[in-house]
Amino acid sequence: MAVIVTIEIPGTTQQQYEEAIRRLHETGWFPPEGFIAHASGPDGSGGWRVVDFWDSEETFLAFVERARPIFEESGLRTFLPSVQEAVSVMVRPEPK
Repeated sequence: MAVIVTIEIPGTTQQQYEEAIRRLHETGWFPPEGFIAHASGPDGSGGWRVVDFWDSEETFLAFVERARPIFEESGLRTFLPSVQEAVSVMVRPEPK
C-alpha cells in the first residue's frame, strides 16, 4: 500500500535542506527502493515541510535509517513525520 509521508522539520533553512539533498544524490543509492515522489518548501513558520510518496511505510523508514547520518550532518536533526495511506498517487511522466 502506497503512503503519503508529511515531514515537518522545525527551524530548518532552505540551505540546510538543499545540502542534505545534494549529499543524498551523491550517495549512489539515491533514489532508494520504494521512493515514488518528493516535494518540499518552507512551512510558513521558519521551518521546512516535505511531502513524500512511498511504496510503504517500511520502505520510508528504511530510507530514514540509511539517510540519518546525512540529515544530522546537514543540521536536520528533528523530524516530525506523519504517515497515511495513499488511495491514489499520480506522477507526471518525464518528457521524452
